[in-house]
Amino acid sequence: MFHPHAKCVLTILFLLGAFTLSAQTSTSSNPLSNRDNNPYSKYGIGELQNGNSTVLKGMGNTTSAFENPYEINSDNPASYPYLKRTTFEAGMTASTRNVNAMGSSYTTGTATLSYLTIGIPVNKNAGLCFGFKPYSHSFYALVDTLFTAGSPLGETIRSYTGDGGLNYAYIGAAYKYKDFSIGFNGGYMFGTIQSNTEVTSIDTVITNRAYTANYANYNRLGGLYWKAGLMWEHNLDSNYTLRIGGTLTLGQSITERLSSYQVSIYNFGDTLVNDTSASSGEARGKLKLPMSYSIGAMLMKDNKWGIGVDFTATQWSQFNSQPDTNLNHAVAKGSYKASFGFEFTPDANSIRSYYSKVTYRAGVYYGMDYLTFQNTQLPVYGVTLGASLPFRRSFSHLHTSLDIGRIGTTANNLIQETYVRFSLGMSFNDLWFIKRKYE
Repeated sequence: MFHPHAKCVLTILFLLGAFTLSAQTSTSSNPLSNRDNNPYSKYGIGELQNGNSTVLKGMGNTTSAFENPYEINSDNPASYPYLKRTTFEAGMTASTRNVNAMGSSYTTGTATLSYLTIGIPVNKNAGLCFGFKPYSHSFYALVDTLFTAGSPLGETIRSYTGDGGLNYAYIGAAYKYKDFSIGFNGGYMFGTIQSNTEVTSIDTVITNRAYTANYANYNRLGGLYWKAGLMWEHNLDSNYTLRIGGTLTLGQSITERLSSYQVSIYNFGDTLVNDTSASSGEARGKLKLPMSYSIGAMLMKDNKWGIGVDFTATQWSQFNSQPDTNLNHAVAKGSYKASFGFEFTPDANSIRSYYSKVTYRAGVYYGMDYLTFQNTQLPVYGVTLGASLPFRRSFSHLHTSLDIGRIGTTANNLIQETYVRFSLGMSFNDLWFIKRKYE
C-alpha cells in the first residue's frame, strides 16, 4: 500500500518541477531573475548536470556497479533486470553557489527538476526504463569594461548574457544471463543555447554620438544519443555479494543549427535609433559529443550495507562544433572523476524502530572538469550525505541528499565556486501496473 499522502506529495513535486524546469529554460537573460548565475557555464555546452537519482547523489555518484530491486540506476542501464517491482521516480535539486573572483564574491542559486524515470521489470531476466533528465545548463550575466585608444566608442561596457542547455529523453532496455547483464539507453538529445554580447559606450564626452552594438547567437541542437552498460554480480557466500560494472558512450554527433544576429543602435542622448541590423542566416552543421566511459565495483552484505568505488573519464578532445566555433573555446582535452560511497541500513526489517529501517549514505569525489583556462584545468571535489526514508507498509521511499563541493581555483586570476546542492526525490513501487485481485 502507498502511504496515504504519497500521491499528494508527488503531485506537488511534479508541479514545482514543471515550474522550475520552465524557468531554467526561459529565453530571458535578466540577471535579476534570481537564477543560478554561473560564469563557467558561458563555455562549451554549459555546466554539465547531474541527472542521477537522489539515492546515487548521496553516495558520491558511485553509479557503475549499483543496483537495487526498488530503485532505478539510469546511469548504468545494465542494472534494469535487477528491478523487482515497477518503479516510478522523480527528483528536484535546489542549490546555492558562492562565486569568488579576484577578491570579490557574490551568491546565487536556483531550483529545478533533476530527473523523471519509470522502471518496469519485464521478467526475472529483463527490464525496461523510460526517463528524462537535463544534460547541461547555461545561464550567466557578466559585465566588464574596455578602453581602446583611438576607438570612436571611447570607454565601453561589455555585457555578456546567455541561457539554455541540453536535455535527454530516453528509453532503456537490459537483459541478464546468469551473472552478467547488458543494457542500452537510447533517446533524443535536444536543446537551445543562446549567447548575447552588447557593447555600450560610457564615455560622457562622446556618448551623444556613440553606437551600442549587440551580437546574438541562437544555437538549436538535436539528435539521437545512446549509452551502453555492462554488469557482473557474484555471490561470494550467503552474506556477501561482489558487483563490477561499467558504461561506454562512443563519440556521437547531433544536428546543430546556428542563427546569428547583429544590431547597431545610435544614441542621440534622449533617443535611441536602430541604425543597422544584419543576419547571417542559418548555418547547419554537427556538434560532436565526446566518448565517455566508467568502471566501478561494489561490495554488499545482504541488505545491511554496501561500499563502492567509481571512476569516470571523458575524451573532450573529440568535442567539436562546426558552425559555432565559440563553443570549442576553453574545452579541455579530457576530464575525469573518482568517487567513493557507502550506504548502511541498521535493520531493514525492524518493527519497533522506524529509524532502523532508514538507509544512510555518504560519499566523496574528486576530479577535473572539462574546462581549462590559462593552462589551468578546473578541479572539482566535494562530499555528499544522503538518506532514504521508507513509507510505512510500503516499498516506496522519500530520498534526500546533500552535496557540498567546489569547482575552480583562484590561481592565475581564475574563478572559484563553492556550491551546496540539496536534492529531494521520491520512488513509488508495485501498485501502478498491478491489477487488483480483490475488492
